[in-house]
Amino acid sequence: MQDFTALDGAILVDKPSGPTSHDVVDAIRRKFGIKKVGHCGTLDPNATGLLIIVLGRGTKLSERLMGDDKVYEGTIKFGETTDSYDSDGELTASMPVMPMTRDQLNEEAATFIGDLMQVPPMVSAIKKNGVPLYKLARKGIEVEREPRLIHIYNYRFTEYSEPLGKFRVACTKGTYIRSLAHDLGQKLGCGAHLTTLRRSASGKFDVADALPLDTILKLTTAELEKRVMPFLKLAANA
Repeated sequence: MQDFTALDGAILVDKPSGPTSHDVVDAIRRKFGIKKVGHCGTLDPNATGLLIIVLGRGTKLSERLMGDDKVYEGTIKFGETTDSYDSDGELTASMPVMPMTRDQLNEEAATFIGDLMQVPPMVSAIKKNGVPLYKLARKGIEVEREPRLIHIYNYRFTEYSEPLGKFRVACTKGTYIRSLAHDLGQKLGCGAHLTTLRRSASGKFDVADALPLDTILKLTTAELEKRVMPFLKLAANA
């Protein structure tokens, strides 16, 4: 069996707002000349936080790592809905926000805890007849989306000052936090959309152990090798 190299494994990246997850993969591939590079769970361009980047033979573990539960923190704006369910989209409705406390908001958020059948947003990479939904959405076409089973372990607001609420959610893979924000707004009758999102954990991995992307891209190959989680350690955590 071929021995593993120092670049067979994974690195933890703290993704900045702006680049896509694929952009991060490309940047690392080009900088270090590694043929096989992948990521374990897409973050929207404006989202920040933990992105697990697998390198070399570490890419064989991407599916297992992608299946881990996730933890997110973010901000929701109440009183406005958008077509993408986040601040990147076009405003579709504006409504007054009823007076409510953080505790009242948490009572409503708690109703989402447990198994949920979640309808993905139109602005997503899910494909319908081979075409990504976001491409249809750009043409003004809306199609029926199959609900997906997800599980919400915890959904709680830590701060609320109208119209903004800061929250933390722990959930299974494949959960659209944008949809969670939108659905809560619909339930409250005032509408809502996601304004910021940060992934703080994925499985046993935490963003506190990650390096910012710009820092990683300044490393030498030797310095990167010291940051790589080896394949066998990675497999034990997958």
